[in-house]
Amino acid sequence: MNIRMLWTSIKLVLLSCLFLGLVYTLGMTGIAEAVFPGQANGSLVHYDGRVVGSKLIGEQFTSAGFFQGRPSATTPPYNAADSSASNLGPTNKLLIEHIKARVQAFLKENPGIRQSQIPISLVESSDSGLDPDITPASAYVQIPRIAAADHLSRSTLHGIVSSHIHGRFIGIFGHPYVNVLSLNLSILKITHVSGADVTRVGSSRR
Repeated sequence: MNIRMLWTSIKLVLLSCLFLGLVYTLGMTGIAEAVFPGQANGSLVHYDGRVVGSKLIGEQFTSAGFFQGRPSATTPPYNAADSSASNLGPTNKLLIEHIKARVQAFLKENPGIRQSQIPISLVESSDSGLDPDITPASAYVQIPRIAAADHLSRSTLHGIVSSHIHGRFIGIFGHPYVNVLSLNLSILKITHVSGADVTRVGSSRR
């Protein structure tokens, strides 16, 4: 390889780095900020002037007065830096033990609910460990507990869940779902929690 060919190769590499690594990246970022500013900045959720979470990442709610999401396999739960599934097969004894423990915990926290009524997604962790959504059935089954804890009627909570259901994408792909954080923020609003008490959301996440 002569010097001329070497110099041409170097220039090509430099130009590629400049346009693909800098110009293209800045261009796509600028377009995203202009067209989809919410999504480009993490789909953050605001409540009373504060950022309380993201539509894309689940959070751990432990208060009896809030809807709970799917179990998370990350440590700590819903840790975006450690996204992963449990990677345990359906015949793995450890997975079976985890599910049995989650079933018993759910039955203890939700008196009056039978084991056969528990949606499987509430005792199995998601593939990412960060799932922010649950099925409508997973939300409806929690209504008795939340109604008792928040002194709300079951019909009111049923209406909240129904109004938050998202259908299949273009009517074909995926399954209907509800966002857990959105449900819990709706509970805060109807129970008239003030902006100073918005940390109630944060205090129920660990």
